[in-house]
Amino acid sequence: MTVLPSVSIVVPAFNEEAVIAQCLDAVIHQTVPAVEVLVVDNRSTDATRAVVEGFIARHPDAGIRLLRQDDRQGLVPTRNLGMDAAIGDVLGRIDADTALKPDWVAQVSRVFASGEIDAASGPVEYYDLPLRAIGQQVDDAFRRLQVRLAGDFVFLFGSNMAVRADAWRDVREFLCDDEDDVMHEDLDIAVHLALGGRRIAYSSHMVAAIGARRLDDRPRDFRRYIDRFENTYAAHDIRDVRLRAPMAVFLGVYPALHMHRRVQAQLRALRS
Repeated sequence: MTVLPSVSIVVPAFNEEAVIAQCLDAVIHQTVPAVEVLVVDNRSTDATRAVVEGFIARHPDAGIRLLRQDDRQGLVPTRNLGMDAAIGDVLGRIDADTALKPDWVAQVSRVFASGEIDAASGPVEYYDLPLRAIGQQVDDAFRRLQVRLAGDFVFLFGSNMAVRADAWRDVREFLCDDEDDVMHEDLDIAVHLALGGRRIAYSSHMVAAIGARRLDDRPRDFRRYIDRFENTYAAHDIRDVRLRAPMAVFLGVYPALHMHRRVQAQLRALRS
């Protein structure tokens, strides 16, 4: 009988009081429980810590721990502290607005059970956009296309990803510190895993729901977000034009979806 690997879940958080309880609620209602859940607070100035502490008090047996990363503002050091502290065979990494599907931990365990996979991502659905189910199918098709185009550099997606603990330890010291905050940290992990000969997989069954709040960014800020793809590949001297496909897609869909969300927000304001 195959013993499935244990899964830790790491959740970096900065000013996430509005969404962190939803994230944790999905985590504790998994069909197969995570061995632990590490919420790493990074200098939050809102009620994030209080919300997490209240959740822990209501669910004392859920294996949730609240850690602090106060040395530096930024996702990279916050992520690193959580991943370094985790004890699972596989380290799940999600965002504070991620709402995992109930079988996510079970699916991750299955993906890594053979020992041949070192990291994996899956599709997402956007819980605050219309036609969620159709949106997930489109997202899945797009990400599978990305995998075919990516060659050796299969992506990882920070809202829905997992890395084998030994693979994390192997690349940890080589990851970019990104003090200027201009790169995609999840893509940087994927690049270093690939350069180290590690295998990255994509699983359509590893499904997570996330918010589309990135679409609320102003055009200039959204463009900076997209430029992070180019900045990350350029930092590693990777010039394959096929890897830039996500940039074109995101820039193409942004105007219509951004306008849709603005109109919806205005309608909600009028009704309130």
